[in-house]
Amino acid sequence: MSKNNYRLEELEKLVSLAKRRGIIFPSSEIYGGLSSVWDYGPIGVEIKRNVKNLWWKSFVSERDDIFGIDASILMHPDVWKASGHLESFSDPLVECSLTGKRYREDHIFILEIETKKENKIIAIEASDKNEAEKLVKEKIISIIPLIESESKENPSPDGGTLSDPRNFNLMFKTFIGPVEDSSSTVYLRPETAQAMFVNFLNVLNSSRKKIPFGIAQQGKSFRNEITPGNFTFRTREFEQMEMEFFCSPDDDEKWHDYWIQFSLDWFKKYGIREENLMIRKHESEELPHYSKASSDIDYLFPWSWGELETISNRTDYDLKAHSELSGKDLSYFDQENNKRFTPYVIEPAMGADRSVLAFLCDAYCEEETEKETRTLLKLHPEIAPIKIAVLPLSRNEKLSEYSRNIFDRLNSLYTTQYDDTQSIGRRYRRQDEVGTPLCVTIDFESVEEDDSVTIRNRDTMEQIRVSSDKLLEAINDQLKSF
Repeated sequence: MSKNNYRLEELEKLVSLAKRRGIIFPSSEIYGGLSSVWDYGPIGVEIKRNVKNLWWKSFVSERDDIFGIDASILMHPDVWKASGHLESFSDPLVECSLTGKRYREDHIFILEIETKKENKIIAIEASDKNEAEKLVKEKIISIIPLIESESKENPSPDGGTLSDPRNFNLMFKTFIGPVEDSSSTVYLRPETAQAMFVNFLNVLNSSRKKIPFGIAQQGKSFRNEITPGNFTFRTREFEQMEMEFFCSPDDDEKWHDYWIQFSLDWFKKYGIREENLMIRKHESEELPHYSKASSDIDYLFPWSWGELETISNRTDYDLKAHSELSGKDLSYFDQENNKRFTPYVIEPAMGADRSVLAFLCDAYCEEETEKETRTLLKLHPEIAPIKIAVLPLSRNEKLSEYSRNIFDRLNSLYTTQYDDTQSIGRRYRRQDEVGTPLCVTIDFESVEEDDSVTIRNRDTMEQIRVSSDKLLEAINDQLKSF
C-alpha cells in the first residue's frame, strides 16, 4: 500500500473518530445532511475556540500595534463593487454531459496514460497538475475515479464530455427588507478583509496609532464553492482569522517577510511538525489583481499539500479602490516626514477550520499495545479541549466525594472533565482519543491511606503518584513537558 493511500485511510479514521467523540458532525444529519457543511460538537467547539484564542493572543493581545474589530457579515453592496468581487469573484464552471456533475474548469487536468495495450486520455480532478499526475501514478482511485472518457477532446472525470466554461460568481446573495428586488440585494461576505479596509479611518482616529499598525478580526465568511470537499478543508461556510497590517510603501517587503515567518512560527509553536509545513511562493501568473506578492503556508494533508494561510502584499489597491468609490480620503499623513501617502497592506489570512483540521491530522496517532491498538490525539496542551480528566476508580461514596473536591480545585484553573463511567481502561482510552494530556486517578488508598493521587501522561502512559497538596505543582510540570 502506498504512503498516500495509507494517509487517506488515516483521514477516514479521523473523520470517524471526530463524529464518535463529538468533535465534528455532519450538519443536519437527521435529514440526510447538507453537502460539505459541518457542525462542531462539544469537544470540537473547544478545540476550535482554543485555536482562535491562541491566534488572537499571538496576533492581537500580546502586541501593541494590532487592534481587533468585529464587523458585520452584511455590508453595503458597494463594498463588493469597489473590491472587485461583483465583477471578478468567480470560478469557471463546466458540467459533465453524462452525470450533470459540475467542476471548476481550472481543477480538471487532461492526462495521457500509457497502458500495455494503448494510450488512454483521461480527465482528473485535482488542485494542480502535479497532484493530478501523483494521483494517477499512485492509483488513488478511491478518491479520483480514473475513467476513460467517451470524448478525447473535452473529457470529464465521469466519462462524459465537459461543457464550455461559464463564469460562476461565488458570493451568496440575499435581500434586506420585505421586497426581493435589485435595490434590496446584499451579499454574505466572501471574506472578512474588506471590513477592515472600510474601517481603516475609524480605527486610525479612535486608536490614535501611527503607521505601521494592523487591524484584525475573526469571523464567518461564505463562498458558494463549485467543488467543496476533503472534510472541513473546503466548505461553503467557514471561519477566517485575518489581519490587515498597514505600513509605508517603503517598508512593505520587510513586513511581508516578517509576517510570513511569524505565521510559520505560530503553527510550529502549537504542535504542527516542521516537516509537514511548507512556504510556497506564488508565481506571477497566479497572483490576484490586488497582490504584489503572496506566499502560502501549506500543510501536508492526507490527500496532498494544502493551503492553511496566505500572506499577501496587497499594496495600496484596496484603500485606493474604496477611496475612489466612496469619495472618502483613506490616505495617511506622516507628520514626522511631512508627507501623505496611501498605506500598503500586508495581509496574513488564515482559515480557522483548516487550521483545526491540520492540528487534528498532525495529532492523530495509532500505537500498538500488548492488547490493542491505542488511538490518541497528541494535541498541544493549549489546544487540547480538556486539559485534565478526574477519574475516580469507582462510584463509591467516599471516593466520589474526595474526587469531586479534586475536580473543583482543578476546574477553576484548567478545563477539567469528571468521568466515573465504565472501566478505568476505557476511560483512559476516551481521554486519549480527544487529546486530554493528563488524567488524575483517585483510588481507595487516596481516601483511606496516603491522601495521594495518580497522574497519567497521555503520550507516554507513564504514571506518577503525588500528594494531593502537591498536585497543582505536579500538573504544571507535566503540562510543560509536552
